[in-house]
Amino acid sequence: MSRVMASLSLPMSYLLKQDCLRTATLFCHVFHGLRRRTSTSRLWKRDFGAVVQGVGQLLSRQPTAKNYASVCSSSADGPDLTDRLWSVYKDTKRETEDLIPVIPTNSVSPDTIFANNEMSLRDIEIYGFDYDYTLAFYSRHLHTLIFNIARDILITKHRYPEDLRKYEYIPNFAVRGLHYDVQKALLMKIDAFHYIQLGTVYRGLHPVPDEEVIAMYEGSHVPLEIMSDFYGKSSHGHTMKQFMDIFSLPEMTLLSCVNDFFMRHNIDYEPVHLYKDVKEAIRDVHVKGIMYRAVEADIEKYICYGEQSHAVLKKLSEHGKKMFLITNSPFDFVDRGMSYIVGKDWMDLFDVVIVQADKPSFFNDRRKPFRRVTDKGALLWDRIHRLDKGNIYKQGNLYEFLRLTGWRGSKVLYFGDHIYSDLADLTLKHGWRTGAIIPELRKEIKIMNTEQYMHMMAWLQALTRLIEQMQVHRDPASQAVVEEWSQERAAIRAQMKDIFNCQFGSLFRTHHNPTYFSRRLSRFADIYMASISCLLNYDLQHTFFPRRTPLQHEAPFWPEHSPGGVSISSHFNRIDMD
Repeated sequence: MSRVMASLSLPMSYLLKQDCLRTATLFCHVFHGLRRRTSTSRLWKRDFGAVVQGVGQLLSRQPTAKNYASVCSSSADGPDLTDRLWSVYKDTKRETEDLIPVIPTNSVSPDTIFANNEMSLRDIEIYGFDYDYTLAFYSRHLHTLIFNIARDILITKHRYPEDLRKYEYIPNFAVRGLHYDVQKALLMKIDAFHYIQLGTVYRGLHPVPDEEVIAMYEGSHVPLEIMSDFYGKSSHGHTMKQFMDIFSLPEMTLLSCVNDFFMRHNIDYEPVHLYKDVKEAIRDVHVKGIMYRAVEADIEKYICYGEQSHAVLKKLSEHGKKMFLITNSPFDFVDRGMSYIVGKDWMDLFDVVIVQADKPSFFNDRRKPFRRVTDKGALLWDRIHRLDKGNIYKQGNLYEFLRLTGWRGSKVLYFGDHIYSDLADLTLKHGWRTGAIIPELRKEIKIMNTEQYMHMMAWLQALTRLIEQMQVHRDPASQAVVEEWSQERAAIRAQMKDIFNCQFGSLFRTHHNPTYFSRRLSRFADIYMASISCLLNYDLQHTFFPRRTPLQHEAPFWPEHSPGGVSISSHFNRIDMD
């Protein structure tokens, strides 16, 4: 079709039909096509993610210079122009709402395995696992336990005020992947381009105004030199700490609570000392075995029964796959949990078991030798010449592991929940395939499957496109209209953030950009999933393919027909005739 637009009414109707509504129409008909395929594969819902992603790419395409020229060439101005802008707005909103289907049962499956990199299970001969939050999943009571113990350590060991005991753990305060500015005592979410998501910066338990954040950082960008180091730590001049571990949720909450206490009582304190004290208290909870003893004493309260984890291990064993366990946790703790999850004979499933591995240094430090541990916890002094099934080994290093087992390269797939400590070195230095376990996926996918989210996202995308195209009208009245739309867009984005978490939003996005967490996830994990049980939905010959999403300079590709056989071009013709 020609892009030449002779009058104001023509470009607006053209915009409405060919840019905004075309995307919603594609969404509907491709989605309906997917519905017709439900009987062919129980994992057909994976395709829906590609559809949504493609729709987003189509909406985000940059307008051409020809579009700008044709719109700007319009001679209409004044009240008539603003009336027409609002007319387009109303028509776009009405027809977007009409075209987006309400199909609550047809959505992305939380049991899907998502691929960042093409990988075939056919090539995998050896499967490795972390323990915590990979094979064993914990109840909400564990974070409360860690918070309470660490809070009490601050009071008894570090002489913090007794009134801190009034603070309780807040389950939904923080999300994983946040950054903490150690010197400024600020908790925040940062995107993949090192920009702070304004509205997600907290000092204590209260948000910091955007203007104050911009003044402190001279904008919203965080320079590379003050970002956390490779493993997310604040060291060697880095003033930011990134919390990537699920166990870090109580630590973030405790930092925020203590900050809140000092500010409420106008107590002058040094933020660096506070950070170090909280860090040490949290470390004591783990290193001194306080948490381990509490969990072992009431295993049913703290560990969610892992019947499906057992099923995964059994499936791999029956197919002749080698399996190993590398965990930082001590053997008694792992044995108690695995006996509860799998059974007393759990070690029969594993060819190698390594405890107290001290990851991530396990993957880099060649100096630590393996040491054998008896089932009673006694350390043996003999040199290790091979890693035998049925034995328990402590510490060691990956280089010695590779020499003793010969398990190298892409025939090994290792699963863990910590993107840095579990996966980064393996994929960058050793060529293992990696799988990230992201329990938060389940909740976020369920939210994205809701009617409310789908409608909000559809309108947000259409409104963004409308603003993008109509911003070319530079007269004050038109700019006032576009500004009002922009304010509505900002309000929708804030509302969508709150759907996931009122303070920090989604783990994976800062509005439209990926989070810094997402960036690292896509770099260090070949595949990712909500839990290890997702493997039960795939046979061991399955190949995982990442969805090809267009780069910004690439035109989105849509086949002539949707998957269900609906002719897209004929549907466009029908829309044009309406």
